[in-house]
Amino acid sequence: MTDYRPDPALLAKAETLSEALPYLQRYANSTFVVKYGGHAMGDPDAAEDFAEDVVLLKAVGINPIVVHGGGPQIGAALKAQGIESRFVNGLRVTDAATMKVAEMVLSGSINKEIVSWIAAEGGRAVGISGKDGRLVTVSKVLGEHDLGFVGEPDDVDTRLLDTISRAGMIPVVAPIGVGPDGQTYNINADTMAGALAIATGAERLFLLTDVPGVLDQDKRLVTDLTPAGIAKLQGEGTIYGGMIPKLQTCIDAVEGGVDAAVILDGRVPHAMLVEIFTKQGAGTLVRRD
Repeated sequence: MTDYRPDPALLAKAETLSEALPYLQRYANSTFVVKYGGHAMGDPDAAEDFAEDVVLLKAVGINPIVVHGGGPQIGAALKAQGIESRFVNGLRVTDAATMKVAEMVLSGSINKEIVSWIAAEGGRAVGISGKDGRLVTVSKVLGEHDLGFVGEPDDVDTRLLDTISRAGMIPVVAPIGVGPDGQTYNINADTMAGALAIATGAERLFLLTDVPGVLDQDKRLVTDLTPAGIAKLQGEGTIYGGMIPKLQTCIDAVEGGVDAAVILDGRVPHAMLVEIFTKQGAGTLVRRD
């Protein structure tokens, strides 16, 4: 009689499910806010993986809220219309013409494309912006330089998000907000995601981008950080440039009540699932001190 030996690949899958079980139980009915960066959207295969992951989260009882960026796409659309892009401290200077293009790209083509990706993987998503239902009320960003119609969230009314999630659907949110006078404002997508995570009492905030996370001076991934650790690395010059505002968003989120925030590479297949459902994780996780 020949002994039956299961396929090693099937055993590996079973072990993966077994490892994921405690995390599935822990995160049941939790809210995850996922910021999907404009630079991470360029690869169709990565986009398919992202949509699969979001649909899976919903299927296992987690409530994902997707916030998307679109900086490269806005830049391309502005260039096509002969409008020059200008930046101050990483924020796009947004005059009336730029705001019109930004809203068209963010609330229109990108938002609905992500909704269609999720639908193709069997999920149901609703595309909205911060203007819908006055989801996000903003004030103009003030500073040494006038950035035009660039806003910062003042208030988040979560009722629309709650309604969509309770209906079994996934909110996909464009980073556009409205001022008290009805004026439309562009919002940094990381900032938008952080504000929604705090307002919804999210368990996790994920910032999916085009880098693995925070790297130390030897270019090794730093898997765990606290606000104090971030300040130390920044003081040493290890953290610089565009990573600084991302980490500040993470700090604001965890200090605002989010259990943890994670920066990870959205181009890596199923990186978010590896981060959530395995011991080793896949990015840089930030918790309170």
